[in-house]
Amino acid sequence: MPIVRTKKTMKTLEPGQVVEVQATDKGSTADLRAWANSTGNQYLGTIEDGDVLRHYVRKASGNDQEVPAFEQIVNNETVEVARQNADTLVLDVRETAEYAFAHIPSAVNIPLGELEERIEELDMSKTIYVVCRTGSRSDLACQQLDAKGFNVQNVVPGMSDWAFDTEKNV
Repeated sequence: MPIVRTKKTMKTLEPGQVVEVQATDKGSTADLRAWANSTGNQYLGTIEDGDVLRHYVRKASGNDQEVPAFEQIVNNETVEVARQNADTLVLDVRETAEYAFAHIPSAVNIPLGELEERIEELDMSKTIYVVCRTGSRSDLACQQLDAKGFNVQNVVPGMSDWAFDTEKNV
């Protein structure tokens, strides 16, 4: 949960100060970069130290504000029904390894950190249900996609409580 802890720590810092975030999850690099960009903070980079990734983020200067949560939220049951509709796309923004072990059938996987560069793969004419493990990364993805004009819904609680069919790619 590097983003959650980083978010809490940032509240204690003065503008311009840098926080070091240590993680072992390779996906944390893309996630922290995307979070920093969406909140106005500056992602400085990552140093690999054995199995530990040391990420550095600078707190934004001035009157930075908390990014509001994306308001269009649906539950897992709604997605299970909606995914049968041809005008619907389920977008899974978890890392490739997470997706491989269990994902919603026919879901498209674009990890959050790759979303900006792969946005052209998405169909603007469809309602996009964005899912991650708990709703945090999907919230950030929904904000990015909404700003580009996509019709999106954040799926909460997401895969952590998905009780319907899943597929594996392993």
